[in-house]
Amino acid sequence: MNEDRFGFSLMRTELAMYEPIKSTDEGDQWREKKDIESASSLQISSHHRPYLPSDKERLVSLDVFRGLTVALMILVDDVGGIFPAINHSPWDGVTLADFVMPFFLFIVGVSLAFAYKNLSCKYAATRKALLRSFKLLSLGLFLQGGFIHGLNNLTYGIDIEKIRVMGILQRIAIAYLVAALCEIWFKGNHNVTSELSMIKKYKFHWVVAFVITTTYLFMLYGLYVPDWEYQISTQDQGSTTFLVKCGVRGNTGPGCNAVGMLDRMLLGIHHLYRKPVYARTKQCSIYSPHNGPLPPGAPSWCQAPFDPEGLLSSLMATVTCLVGLHYGHIITHFKDHKRRLNQWILRSFCLLMLGLALDLFGMHLNKPLYTLSYVCVTAGASGFLFSTIYLMVDVYGYKRASLVLQWMGIHALPIYVLVACNLVFLIIHGFYWKKPTNNLELESEEEKGGETSVCQEKIVISHLHLLIPLSSHIHSFTYKIQSILVL
Repeated sequence: MNEDRFGFSLMRTELAMYEPIKSTDEGDQWREKKDIESASSLQISSHHRPYLPSDKERLVSLDVFRGLTVALMILVDDVGGIFPAINHSPWDGVTLADFVMPFFLFIVGVSLAFAYKNLSCKYAATRKALLRSFKLLSLGLFLQGGFIHGLNNLTYGIDIEKIRVMGILQRIAIAYLVAALCEIWFKGNHNVTSELSMIKKYKFHWVVAFVITTTYLFMLYGLYVPDWEYQISTQDQGSTTFLVKCGVRGNTGPGCNAVGMLDRMLLGIHHLYRKPVYARTKQCSIYSPHNGPLPPGAPSWCQAPFDPEGLLSSLMATVTCLVGLHYGHIITHFKDHKRRLNQWILRSFCLLMLGLALDLFGMHLNKPLYTLSYVCVTAGASGFLFSTIYLMVDVYGYKRASLVLQWMGIHALPIYVLVACNLVFLIIHGFYWKKPTNNLELESEEEKGGETSVCQEKIVISHLHLLIPLSSHIHSFTYKIQSILVL
């Protein structure tokens, strides 16, 4: 599964930071201070120092939501090839796998509301946001650019002329940076006492979202897509050139859309993903919705590169992150559980209905293009899921049942790097007896004729037990990775 291994997806912003505060009065003890929902509980007077009750806890639902998304990513990536109903839709429409990326982007936005709640220096915060985005971009190029050749190929390296530029982490880096800059620079000074005052405080955020959406729609439906061609090289037949006839505007099909045209024009066709999801459509596979041989009379674009994390679609993906940021603002400004849930549910319902209406009137749900209808439906679903998790975990207190998901959410980025991108399995596979074939055999989807995943190959889920003896080492190693990469 190319689109959702990211996640990104996967940035974990520290939502609750503790620091010891020592009182000047004799006999006082060290106390803890945290950022989330604590300001209202601090009582300051000439006789008392700031105090925070020890029973205050962080918002666990954020970690649980992120961990659930990581678990969902692993599920659809390993089982999606067997059950097409949960695998990515070949083009129009959505399945379970198509919700993973928006979930990650949504929770990134929610987390940013806490990360930039109290800013001491806007310029320092901007430098930090730029640095974190650069780290994600660099990591994404390493993991998804083609440097790693897969489990059954103990080699590495990539021709710079063919490196894949965009990817999961690159999309998250773009969305994170746009949302972070909005939160740092475009936040008003109004005191929030109602829903209307909150909208006024963050009105420029909505202006940015509107400009992005308008720009996207203008380019998707207004740009002229000319005829274009590409080449496929094989050892037996050499290079074969294919001509894709377009000459249209506003086409949202696989071969003649403006999203792919901009990527070919700005990035270059050799820097795009070479195994597009539309290869599983009925026009391109006799085994659709699985991969398979081309049917007679297949369109010329069936084997053309197409990046599902392209430039224009990634720009539109930032809107999902901004929606999540707005949900985070509701947490930071309103303390009552019922008020939070009411606002979340109302906004989620409106988004969901708007997305379904747009789909009904012809703007189809489409993840590779990241259409507006897709943004609305997935953002609404994210809001409903987050509200449910918040109600169960933070309101009713069912935290013990979600400990595993919480741990996965806290270590989302290391899990993505080590497990989702197969680095742990690559290390295991690299140790063999006398010859490379004498090792811990890990069956790949490529051997079964399936599609290649975001980090080159998928792991069959039955082999996940190999991680059990290494769990304690992975647990300690994740903190070292987080200190360098986590946001």
